[in-house]
Amino acid sequence: MNHPVRYQIRVRGRLGQAMRRAFPALHAETRGEDTLLAGALADQAALFGVLTQIEALGLELVEVRRCESPGRVTPPHPGARNAEFS
Repeated sequence: MNHPVRYQIRVRGRLGQAMRRAFPALHAETRGEDTLLAGALADQAALFGVLTQIEALGLELVEVRRCESPGRVTPPHPGARNAEFS
């Protein structure tokens, strides 16, 4: 049985309210010059749906992290830029 998995998805730029409404399942928070979208997604199809929406809106995807358990995040890929959310 699959359980929802929490993700953190960072996109370039500060999303306004209209853009944030495009991601109703995710909480949006401004982090510096980027926006962090976070929340639980039912499965990979739901994740791909969010990524497709990001592309359709012309947003720049910066990073996707899968949260293993509350408070624990999968480490970023060694080649990732700006790995920490500050």
